[in-house]
Amino acid sequence: MFRSSSFHTIDAKGRVIIPSRFRNILKADKVYGVMVSNKDDCLYAYTFSEWEKVETRILSAKSSAMEDFRRFFLGNSCECTCDKQDRILIPKSLREYANLEKDIVLVGNLNHIEIWDSAQWDKVNKRVELKLKKEEVKEEIASLGL
Repeated sequence: MFRSSSFHTIDAKGRVIIPSRFRNILKADKVYGVMVSNKDDCLYAYTFSEWEKVETRILSAKSSAMEDFRRFFLGNSCECTCDKQDRILIPKSLREYANLEKDIVLVGNLNHIEIWDSAQWDKVNKRVELKLKKEEVKEEIASLGL
C-alpha cells in the first residue's frame, strides 16, 4: 500500500524519481514501473497488477458517462517502467495535463500514487482542510473511529 507524501522535482526530460518507500511495492509487482493516467488535475499511477483491476472495474460500468470516462482515462494512460536510477519518464501530454513543470508531490493513496504539481497540491490540501471542518464530515470520520 502507498502511504505518505514525498516532495520532489521533475527534470526537464520529464523524469521523476520514485521514493524509496514506494520502490519495494513496485519491485514486488510483475514489472518495475507504473501505469499512469490523468484524473482530477493530477496523475494517477498504479502498479501493473492494480491497473488490471482498475481496467476490469471500468469495463464493467456501462453508462454513457462511464464510456466517456473510459475513453479519457484509458486513452490517456501510459506504461512507465523504472530505469536503473529508479525514475519514470512521464510523457509530455500527461505532464501538461497536470501542469508538472518543476516542483511536484507524490502522494500515496493506498492503491495508487497521485502525482501533483506542488502549488496545486497546496491548494487542494487547503480546500480539503476546510471541508473536513464541516460537522457532517466530522461525524462521518468519527463513525470510522478516527
